[in-house]
Amino acid sequence: MLALAGLLGQVQAAEFATKPEAEAMVRKGLNYLKANGRDKTYAEIDKHDGQFVDRDLYLVIYGLDGVVRAHGANARMIGKNLLEMKDVDGKPFIRERVELARKKVPFWQDYKFTDPVSGKIEPKSMYCVPEAELIMCGGIYLR
Repeated sequence: MLALAGLLGQVQAAEFATKPEAEAMVRKGLNYLKANGRDKTYAEIDKHDGQFVDRDLYLVIYGLDGVVRAHGANARMIGKNLLEMKDVDGKPFIRERVELARKKVPFWQDYKFTDPVSGKIEPKSMYCVPEAELIMCGGIYLR
């Protein structure tokens, strides 16, 4: 019975991305950006069935001005300035993200956001890496 419960836990975990997978996806995105430039990278990230979307994990690129440059889950966000956007708890998470990125070091950030798989607002942890005046991020939902 314990073996079955352990196996079931592994199967459920495989449904959702992990922190190491998010970090690896962001590194992959940064490598793609360096090899292919911004326009091609933005287009690739925007593909819902592309290489930068995996289960509930997708990449997003922001400018330091808070404008979304690419979004793997919601194309309607592209070109919008989200600097004043707040989560359900009132946390201005994009503003905080930009402030953290200005320190020019990778970071994890916690907030609440709508999970594209479940459609529910879930706690989320986003891994972000500043690159020039951009911020590339990939996150996981904390279930």
